[in-house]
Amino acid sequence: TKAWAAISLQTFGGPAGQIAVMQRSLVDEHRWISQRRFLFALSYCTLLPGPEAQQLATYIGWLLHGLRGALIAGTLFVLPGVVTMLALSAVYVTAGDTEVVEALFLGLAPAVIAIVVDALIRIGRRSLTHPGWVAIAVVAFVAIAGFGVPFPLVVLTAGLAGWALGKCYPDTAAANAIDDAAPVPPPSGRRTLLLLVTGIPLWLAPVAIAALVFGRDSVIVDEGLFFSGSALITFGGAYAVLAFVAQQAVAHYGWLTATDMVRGLALAETTPGPLIMVVQFVAFVGAFRHAGDADPWVLAISAALITSWVTFTPSFLFIAVGAPYVERLQHLAGLRSALAGVTAAVVGVIASLALYFALHTLFGDLSRHAWGWARLDVPVLSSLHGWVAAIAVVGFVLVLRGWRVLRILGVCAALGLAAGILGHV
Repeated sequence: TKAWAAISLQTFGGPAGQIAVMQRSLVDEHRWISQRRFLFALSYCTLLPGPEAQQLATYIGWLLHGLRGALIAGTLFVLPGVVTMLALSAVYVTAGDTEVVEALFLGLAPAVIAIVVDALIRIGRRSLTHPGWVAIAVVAFVAIAGFGVPFPLVVLTAGLAGWALGKCYPDTAAANAIDDAAPVPPPSGRRTLLLLVTGIPLWLAPVAIAALVFGRDSVIVDEGLFFSGSALITFGGAYAVLAFVAQQAVAHYGWLTATDMVRGLALAETTPGPLIMVVQFVAFVGAFRHAGDADPWVLAISAALITSWVTFTPSFLFIAVGAPYVERLQHLAGLRSALAGVTAAVVGVIASLALYFALHTLFGDLSRHAWGWARLDVPVLSSLHGWVAAIAVVGFVLVLRGWRVLRILGVCAALGLAAGILGHV
């Protein structure tokens, strides 16, 4: 529990940063899980709808301590983000002034760049053990960063390419064999049915209760239903999902403005937990501003908590139901090769996210160049944020010196706060 609590406080920087923290803590420091098992679990979670990093934490918790471990790991992974976003949402609707928070987290963004690059090197070195995997990673990076190919299509293509590579070169499948299989419960139809019969009503119960308390026409019910459905179709990573959420929340429902959405995304980028936590901000602001005759604070807090519940609860079901079956199939060479291909693609995706994050963190302006279907964002060198770049250098130095992630984040956050005090935010 202490370890997962510590991990949860370090999960900044979106999926790439969160996977980096778990890689460093669970594989490199505590050695609770092997690199191959970590990558196998990551590959499976990448195929699921929802926040893959939170599902990865849930999966590893399940591997280590069964259903209880899954609940503890998955809950602690999102809890700091829920609390932090709730507080920031309250500040936003009352004062709209988050300068101190922005100053504090000014140092976190460049620190995350260093952590993500470190994880990229670690994961890439251990997973790209064949030229074929390297090629898949490179193609995935170019497809995402250069052509904007949808993430699900990249993953599907990588899985097929990995399967084909395993057929042509059987030694690649053998190299990805998991030799530290943990004792896990065998898949059971009765257990699966029990989980679904219990889990689905628990997932939707808060929305039904809100309808009884506030009425079916209340904004909180509309938000609960919308985000319940979104949880099942959120393929393609956080940024792809947020484009859909923003369009619906702003243009269709009118819960908040486009400016509100951008600011909410900025806050979500600087809080621990999955980036999809921005949906809690959307629900809070939307309910607060459309409370009608209800108490806006009661409605907003209830909406935020219900939205978090319906967004993350399906992740527990996906792992609790699916993981036993996936574990039993891991001995199949074809499946291992397909998932290894997915893992290679994930390396390319993490690289593209690291590039995206670095460009948008270090530079104020980007110039987009397009050649046919290809596009490339080139930074305007004169827009470089000097303080942010300096903090990034400090973060890289601390990473190379082997500092723990929490200490690195603490030092860089302090530097960001100092920059804010000096008027550089």
